Amino acid sequence: MIKKKIANIPFGPFITVLAGAMVNGKPNYATIGAYGVVSEKPVLYISLKNSHYTTSGVVENGFFSVNIPSSESIYKTDLCGCVSGNKEDKSNVFDSFYDDGGNAPMIKECPVNYLCKVIQTIPIFDFTMFIGEIVAVYANEDCLENGTPNALEVKPTIMMYPGYYNLKDKVGTIFKTYR
Repeated sequence: MIKKKIANIPFGPFITVLAGAMVNGKPNYATIGAYGVVSEKPVLYISLKNSHYTTSGVVENGFFSVNIPSSESIYKTDLCGCVSGNKEDKSNVFDSFYDDGGNAPMIKECPVNYLCKVIQTIPIFDFTMFIGEIVAVYANEDCLENGTPNALEVKPTIMMYPGYYNLKDKVGTIFKTYR
């Protein structure tokens, strides 16, 4: 196999998520691929462009949600990445729900939702990385297998420039496949 050097940008693949925050009293969601695990502790990060409308809500409230949309919601997911909350009210694109404290909106239509409290903020170029402690996790019952989400039932969307993709088959089990 011959390797060819290509453009020096992160092509992916990245799981597509919707970051949620309250902005001016309304739920707002931004589609991002910059999301992930920080450690073995219940901590996630999201990275948002400083100019995103959602960014101001995370800064103001100190909470954010990470919502994993199924590939069946690709139209609404892409809309939240293309339309700025600064220009258009996106509060009704999805049905929102909240924890008891009302800290950040989460999306009912998404099979998996994480509610996170900001514990650290890191400026990186024209982005801000928010590191958040997971306060609560919600999942649709029909997506669970032995108490944890099954990716084939969640049907996450993978973002790899320039497209969105879905999953097809399970090919292994974490920390058990090679044994």
